[in-house]
Amino acid sequence: MRADAQRNYDRIVTAAADAIAHDGADASLEDIARRAGVGSATLHRHFPNRAALLEAVFHERIENVCGRARELTAGDDPYAALLAWLRELGAYVTTTRGLAASLLDGPHHSDACTVMLTSAGEELLLRAAAAGKVRADVSMTDLVTLVNAISLATEHSGPGETQRLLALALEGITPPGA
Repeated sequence: MRADAQRNYDRIVTAAADAIAHDGADASLEDIARRAGVGSATLHRHFPNRAALLEAVFHERIENVCGRARELTAGDDPYAALLAWLRELGAYVTTTRGLAASLLDGPHHSDACTVMLTSAGEELLLRAAAAGKVRADVSMTDLVTLVNAISLATEHSGPGETQRLLALALEGITPPGA
């Protein structure tokens, strides 16, 4: 990418992050372009649709959440590590306005972010399942969808409500008698 194109890209992502923090994932693309000091055509040249822009805004943050999954994999209790990561994911998604909606937005959802999260948590899930602490029919896709759905439902209630509902839901992933 040329230097001027990279600067425009960076300015658009920064302006989008600010707009999304204030207005949510449905922030006006025209307003984002204006905040970035570029024209609408420049924004659309870099980001052909809203999903691509959201993915760019959330990508680095999602990488940090994924890094946390890798850190937790080193722990001694695989079930506690999985639950800790899912709670952290829930808190993060709840406090990042628009992320849950973008991850759950049907056919236009953020595939790359969802794949990153699913891949990052997979080792945690496999270790917890191998320890007999998670039902065999539970997938990481199920868990990421569950966390995102709860986060979306509680986005305006705050992280406390997210954690309460997440704890309630996660009781259902353990096999009977575990």
